[in-house]
Amino acid sequence: MCGAKSKSLAFTGLLLNCLELIFSANTGLSVSIYDVTSQSISLRWPKFSGASSYRVTATAVNTVGHSLLAHFSDVTFKTTLTSLIPNTVYAIQAEAIDKNGIILAETQITQSTAPDIPVIDQAYSKLSNSITVEWRAVPGATGYVLTAQDGDSFIETVVKNSPGTVTGLKPATLYRITIRSINSGGKSQPSPFRKAKTVLAAPILSVSSPNCDSIALSWKAVYMAAGFSVSLMRSDGLGRMLRENTTNTSLIFTNLDPGTLYTIKAYAWNANGMPGDDFTYNQRTSPNAPADVKVAFNSGALRVSWMPTEGALTYSVTASNGLLKLKCNTSSSSCMVPSLQCSSEYYVSVTAYNDAGSSKPTDAVSLKTIPCAPVNISIEEDEPGHLLVSWSSVSFGHYYVVFVKSDDGLEVHCNTSYTQCHFQSDCGFTYFISVFAYNKAGQSPLGDVFNYTTAPCCPSDFRAVFVSSDTVRVTWAPVRGADLYETRAAAWSTVVLCNDTAPTCTLSALQCNTRYHITVHSFSEARGSNTSCAPKHVATAPCCPNDLILTQVTQSVTNISWSAGKGAQTYVTTLESPKGQAKCGTLQNYCLLGCITCGTNYTVSLKAISETGLTSSCTYQGYSSSACCPSGVKLYRLSNNGIRVFWRASDETINYSTDLRGSKGNFTCTPSTGQSHCDITEIPCGDVYTVVVAPLTDKDLKLTFCPKKIYSVTCSGSSVGMVIYRGKSNAEHI
Repeated sequence: MCGAKSKSLAFTGLLLNCLELIFSANTGLSVSIYDVTSQSISLRWPKFSGASSYRVTATAVNTVGHSLLAHFSDVTFKTTLTSLIPNTVYAIQAEAIDKNGIILAETQITQSTAPDIPVIDQAYSKLSNSITVEWRAVPGATGYVLTAQDGDSFIETVVKNSPGTVTGLKPATLYRITIRSINSGGKSQPSPFRKAKTVLAAPILSVSSPNCDSIALSWKAVYMAAGFSVSLMRSDGLGRMLRENTTNTSLIFTNLDPGTLYTIKAYAWNANGMPGDDFTYNQRTSPNAPADVKVAFNSGALRVSWMPTEGALTYSVTASNGLLKLKCNTSSSSCMVPSLQCSSEYYVSVTAYNDAGSSKPTDAVSLKTIPCAPVNISIEEDEPGHLLVSWSSVSFGHYYVVFVKSDDGLEVHCNTSYTQCHFQSDCGFTYFISVFAYNKAGQSPLGDVFNYTTAPCCPSDFRAVFVSSDTVRVTWAPVRGADLYETRAAAWSTVVLCNDTAPTCTLSALQCNTRYHITVHSFSEARGSNTSCAPKHVATAPCCPNDLILTQVTQSVTNISWSAGKGAQTYVTTLESPKGQAKCGTLQNYCLLGCITCGTNYTVSLKAISETGLTSSCTYQGYSSSACCPSGVKLYRLSNNGIRVFWRASDETINYSTDLRGSKGNFTCTPSTGQSHCDITEIPCGDVYTVVVAPLTDKDLKLTFCPKKIYSVTCSGSSVGMVIYRGKSNAEHI
């Protein structure tokens, strides 16, 4: 209502605004038009300076002999020209006149009158919110304004031609209806009114389907209604129409088809029996309960299926075990219900739904689920080579299957109605064990997978080889399941251990000449040690001598001596260098080795051999033979009673010591490193001297086996005379 009124007022305001803007810009006198009807034009102007009166003349354009003149005093600034011809263009001239009758200013404008007043032929209502009006067309009209007035309120609607309808009205209400014609000039006066009453409003239905074969309707009372008519028919046109007339505000249709869409129409009538608006509503009856419900397990979930029911849009499946309700909603004819509890009995029902409501649930179907996975599984080796697997019984479990798979891929199983199974096992294997329970519904879920590792196998055919008198190297073939090996050598209260991941171990610090029990145990992180491995008996042989002494007798002969080795009967000693080897075998505890090269590093070894032929190879600290004695030792006379001893050095890096011994005194001279001569001053003449030049050891000791030479030193007056070589000495070493 408010929208139509606003539209009409907006049109009128726009028209007046356009009229206000018409004026003469040249004369200074402006005239504006503020209202136009079929037979009148209203004008106004501002006061013009010096004017004592105003004159307005309206002459019809294209119409002969029709003009209108009006004269006004200077206190009048507006006028309405009446008795004009409808739908006619007028030329309007306005003049400002002074008191002497002189025209001070003038202006001219054109304006059309509105069309003629329409006449209503009839006005009637078909809908509760509108009235339709019919009239004869008016020449020159470009549109019409319909007005419906109820007391002080009214609604206007602009239409182009007949018939026209004014909307937004109140139901069952009497209105005064008028019509005005419009064109670019303005609006005509209202036509003579007609009275018309809107029809009753339609009842607003609340519709539901309380069950699958009925539809219930209710509505609020309708103003001025004397009764109601309700009809119902299948929307697909099948069947017959049902109609009920009532003065109540509720109604129920029964014996309908389940899940079927019905079209419902309702209207009210007044005391004269005139019907009002009708209300149309589509309503579907609620569906019937599904039929032929079937339940089964599929991949651990519950699969429920049924025959589709007419008119059902969705279905809901409920599975209850007394403590827990699970639901599944779907638009198809089957549904998967996940997360069923194992070892439970469920009662399953299906309900159909559509926009009207739900069906009754189907009769519950009982189903026992798959059993739960067995628990409290224990695995033990009741004896070597035999595994016993046991578990707790499971509700709804009819029988059990135990799968045992070894780490080499071989799998065996046991099928039993009891709660334990026996399996054969091998050492060093890891077995993966799983237990399943079964019933008619299928297999239980996979429970915990257990693994059991048997003890590693015992090393067999291991060998023990002596590498020295106190060291035995033990080797064996790797065995299955062993992460670590422990080699144990036991003799009396003494135990020697060796741990290694490799299939070999060296036992050192063994007591020589002792009988040992040697056992190789295999270990695994999962199972520990196999303690059933058998030992071997090994005798160690003889002991190496504790002390070994080397003494150089001559430049080429060395004496070796040692303490007795326990259990040893014979000995073989060896001195070895890149320049050669010296070896000596003896039953004694000493030996002379010849062919020794002076100034050479030797490796010293000794083999102690028992009576049964067991040999201990004993290695000692290396030995360096002494430096070589110098050659070409000679004496020369120096002035002032001095003597120079000269020699040829075997090594320039060696320090030498020179000794001269005679009856008149002993003299010693030690030159600097690298020199091959030494001077002795103030030596007595007239004596025989024994001369020895020997290398010094690293401890500055003199070697005692270098050759001695004899020289006579004569006198020449009181000074040294000739020095005469007398040969080598066979006397004791100095």
